[in-house]
Amino acid sequence: MPETSGSTGRTPETHVIDFRAAEHLLAARDPRGAVKLLDGVIAAHPENTAARLLRARAFFAAAQLRPAELEFTIVLEREPDNAFAHFALARTYERQGRRDQAVRHFRLAAALDPNPQYMKAARFET
Repeated sequence: MPETSGSTGRTPETHVIDFRAAEHLLAARDPRGAVKLLDGVIAAHPENTAARLLRARAFFAAAQLRPAELEFTIVLEREPDNAFAHFALARTYERQGRRDQAVRHFRLAAALDPNPQYMKAARFET
């Protein structure tokens, strides 16, 4: 019998399916549906940084900026060299009107990865 997570009866395989379905929901512009699926994945696997990053993106897409900020921050605590997470956190700060914090993370993203989008946001020359 497969191992299940707590009383939910969910298996690790089911969590992978939920994660993939959440990716599809986010791509289909249903970020709230993605968050719902990811809540269960993260409850069972709180250490899963990929799930947290996807949930952060979903929160951002749903304009839930405080939860997005929290998730991006958790990702960066675990992966301080994640250029995308710095960039996304900067965009989150920018949407909240917190420009000084945004600039710091735009610059960190650009320093970690010279992606033209990151460089432009950081106002560095390419």
